[in-house]
Amino acid sequence: MSQMPRPDLGQMSLDELKVLQKEVGIAIDTYRDRQREEARRVLEEKAREMGFKLDELSGSPGKRKGKSSPARYRHPENPAMTWTGRGRRPNWVLAELEEGRTLEELKI
Repeated sequence: MSQMPRPDLGQMSLDELKVLQKEVGIAIDTYRDRQREEARRVLEEKAREMGFKLDELSGSPGKRKGKSSPARYRHPENPAMTWTGRGRRPNWVLAELEEGRTLEELKI
């Protein structure tokens, strides 16, 4: 590793120090990205030599499926319309609540 001239931090203004800090942060991130890509390349090559794809050995994050929550509420007239109770309430739930039903009445 070559020695770079070190800036005299004591002589720099606050704005110059902030710019330097940002540049160092970017340099660290790009260094890590380069190291990660190199590691991935080496691992993919080794997996290929052994007759595999890296995704087969490690599991690809893009192929993972999260656990889906079971339905907790069902439309009273259309059993195909369900809701897990998570996230935004579907329009059919809002309509049933406006008609005076409670979530307890819609529970499966």
